[in-house]
Amino acid sequence: METMIDKYTYRLEWSDEDKCHVARCLEFPSLGAHGKTAEKALKEIRAVVAASIAWMQEENELVPEPLSLRKYKGHLTLRIPPDKHRELAIKSAEAGVSMNQFLLSRL
Repeated sequence: METMIDKYTYRLEWSDEDKCHVARCLEFPSLGAHGKTAEKALKEIRAVVAASIAWMQEENELVPEPLSLRKYKGHLTLRIPPDKHRELAIKSAEAGVSMNQFLLSRL
């Protein structure tokens, strides 16, 4: 299980309101942990994730797959208003590139 915990995506931030560091695991959005230092917060969230995984396995729950292990196809579906679609088509034509290439350059 230790190796699995290492593959999850963790984020740290300072909470001015709480005067401490807050750590989160993106694959477990409802979990969080605090610490006086970033290292302590990270250690705490890893412990919370480990306990959550153990509990989920005991309950035969599906454990989230780490983002780092997921396979992505590179396709993105985006819904935008027709006027914005027209504007992007014009801008990409003016740039002499496909809309896909135009949007990719903007990302």
